Amino acid sequence: MSVASSRSGALINDVLTDDELRAVLARLGPEAERDVFGLVCRRWLRIQSSDRWRLRARAGPDMLRRLAARFPGILELDLSQSPSRSFYPGVIDDDLDVVAGGFRNLRVLALQNCKGVTDVGMVKIGDRLPSLQSLDVSQCRKLSDKGLKAVALGCKNMRQMVITGCRLITDKLLIALSKSCLHLENLGAAGCNNITDSGIIGLADGCRKMKSLDISKCNKVGDPGVCKFAEVSSSSLVALKLLDCNKVGDKSIHALANFCHHLETLVIGGCRDVTDESIEALALACCSNLKSLRMDWCLKITDSSLRSLLSKCKLLVAIDVGCCDQITDAAFQDMDASGFQSELRLLKMSSCVRLTVAGVRNVIESCKALEHLDVRSCPHVTRQSCEQAGLQFPDRCKVNFEGSLSESDPSVDIFF
Repeated sequence: MSVASSRSGALINDVLTDDELRAVLARLGPEAERDVFGLVCRRWLRIQSSDRWRLRARAGPDMLRRLAARFPGILELDLSQSPSRSFYPGVIDDDLDVVAGGFRNLRVLALQNCKGVTDVGMVKIGDRLPSLQSLDVSQCRKLSDKGLKAVALGCKNMRQMVITGCRLITDKLLIALSKSCLHLENLGAAGCNNITDSGIIGLADGCRKMKSLDISKCNKVGDPGVCKFAEVSSSSLVALKLLDCNKVGDKSIHALANFCHHLETLVIGGCRDVTDESIEALALACCSNLKSLRMDWCLKITDSSLRSLLSKCKLLVAIDVGCCDQITDAAFQDMDASGFQSELRLLKMSSCVRLTVAGVRNVIESCKALEHLDVRSCPHVTRQSCEQAGLQFPDRCKVNFEGSLSESDPSVDIFF
């Protein structure tokens, strides 16, 4: 009996309508099962193709035209290039011409590491894809304000833009976003070191729904820009990343404490002028929401900050105080005095040279959910000293004494 026939001999294609076959397709889970569905016959392939909404590809103009004809309902298109293939330009402007003309319903476009993309291609995207809501052009280093301003002008429903590593970008793009993309929620601009306080202030004035901002390594941004952004985005901001913004200090953290009570993730690693005073204010103000705090290389931070965070922020799951060399065992004393059990899952204390086994013991007794503990380059905390002290780490906890709990480990990255 044919695969496409029923027990009575009637062909499934004669009995079921396209909508009924789509209902069958919708119940298939893994992508492999959905692909097999399309192999039954041409009709089933057509139905599968018309219902597909996400596509990842690496192809030239001819193949992209065929894909556009076969998958007219695509909403998300990923043409990103692997960093390991840096010798290959990936998508170029001619490809974007086909994308802009063939995928007219596109909502999400990813072009990471496509080094052949220029402003010419971006202008085509801005002119012809008004429904676009998310654009990722990380490490597309030929792009400048001109191309992305065209996107901002043409795609007024933009919710997310990632321009990480686009070093030609300046405040002009942020001003354009503030005027055209009033619904922007997420901006990733790490490494765009031509951005200044003026750009951040301009962005804040127009984009008042911002939930997440990453301006790590934008070393021309300081307290004026961050303070203004915190004030304007007070009701919506949940994540702010300021890694290695060495002009950011206590004024910024106080502004976050005063206005951004919904803040969940804060990265201030390398902000060396931040002190206990502002961190304690932050812990008090954001105690009901703060989940992840990275403040490695904040050299003025002491035990007082850590005690305040651990005692007040009940939802805190990740904290990084690496290289904060004033941290001692006292930061973890009396953690369980009131019976409180921390929900902490990640604790990074590499190069905290004053930490001893006694402090680690207090941590593991109060943090039963701990999954990652980094104590590299802590001279008094070694595998041998912990074994001699009889420490029993939680079953799921990975302890990094001298190994490689890598920064690129996805299970660590998700916290920050």
